[in-house]
Amino acid sequence: MARTDTLKLGTFVYTFGFNPAAWRHPDADVQGANKIDHLLNVAKISEAAKFDFMFLADSPAAAIGDADALARSPTKMNRFEPLSLISALSVLTEKLGFVATASTSYYEPYNIARLFASIDHLSGGRACWNVVTSDHDETGYNYGFEGLPPHAERYERGSEFVDVVFGLWDSFEPDALVLDKAKGLYHDKDKLHTLNHKGKHFQVRGPLNIAASPQGRPVIAQAGGSEAGMELAARTAEIVFSLASNLERNKAFADNIKSRMAKYGRSTNDLKLMPGLVVNVGETKAEAQAKVDFLIDNLHPDVGRWMLGEFLEADLSGVALDQPFPLERLPTEPKGSKAMFEWLRDFIMEGHTVGELIRFYAEKSTGNGITGTPTEIADFMEEWFQAGAADGFILMLPTLPASLNDFVKLVLPELRRRGLFREEYEGKTLRENLGLSMPVNRYAAARNGGIAKET
Repeated sequence: MARTDTLKLGTFVYTFGFNPAAWRHPDADVQGANKIDHLLNVAKISEAAKFDFMFLADSPAAAIGDADALARSPTKMNRFEPLSLISALSVLTEKLGFVATASTSYYEPYNIARLFASIDHLSGGRACWNVVTSDHDETGYNYGFEGLPPHAERYERGSEFVDVVFGLWDSFEPDALVLDKAKGLYHDKDKLHTLNHKGKHFQVRGPLNIAASPQGRPVIAQAGGSEAGMELAARTAEIVFSLASNLERNKAFADNIKSRMAKYGRSTNDLKLMPGLVVNVGETKAEAQAKVDFLIDNLHPDVGRWMLGEFLEADLSGVALDQPFPLERLPTEPKGSKAMFEWLRDFIMEGHTVGELIRFYAEKSTGNGITGTPTEIADFMEEWFQAGAADGFILMLPTLPASLNDFVKLVLPELRRRGLFREEYEGKTLRENLGLSMPVNRYAAARNGGIAKET
């Protein structure tokens, strides 16, 4: 049966675009990493198009590795701290939501609760916390760790962290502010609650010293395909990010997470599965492919070696580009995508040179998704949407703002012609526009004789 809802769309933001060579695009502002004008322009284009949100990916550390390659790849080397950035962008926009990444491994729950509650008020209810536990060793060295704590420990801490934040966000009941000047009463003391959390990882008294969020609480986003990650998503997440590589696998992933929600008293309507999708669009297939080719041609070989070496966990510095790949450096098992690893292994076994392999990997990793005409891209998105493999997409646009402008100009009219995307925003808050229910304040529910929904 055809769906009656519509696609949700977000703009994924690395400063210059998803492709590592995006900063070399003719339309790129090379000063853009440190200028709000560039990112405000991306936000304004996204808002005018009626996108749901702008997604700020982040890692709180400079990348480590080949210094020559990193000197040519600015994505992790020069970027705004995302909560500061969305605070500024939120007061310069009206309807667009803002998703910012912040790690449970390197913050304290009270900080996160206060920061996101403040941004939610500043924006009028458009804030979303992308919950991560961090997966890069370089971040740990800046916070007193030698690399990262073990995966299970990070998720155990992360799960308790989210519980504490949710508890703090419930500190003020929705109608706790009396604001009675005549009586001199600002808030109802009986509707302000102290959390007094004492757990394995955190001891937090509370209460949070900011009133209830305009959205009840900020929206929660999460990615993570591990068992612990899927369980945390089923319990707490409202946007789930995945990688768009295969419809059947993504459908199985969506079904897996959503099937777990009932035991937490949650409706599947309150979780939007939004794969990340790289989109290269042109009025013709050849024009779209030419855009991919331009970026691959402008990817410096040092950056290509580093990217490929990161994926294969192999040191490729100094390896000649015109020689076959040294088989002794090829791992037996992949660190990341099994499908990608198999593609690379087969390509290597065909006798291609390292230079050819780098180009092959760069096109697969930064061009994976859909390259084609507006009709082809709309067909792809509609198929995934109607199959239940996606409730929408986070667009990992190769260059910003050029690829975003291309999508808005070429693809959006076709999606709207098919009734797949909104003409106007449905509401004022991110939660309203995503079609998510308002969360229940646990203390208000208890006061009214109900049972607060478990979080």
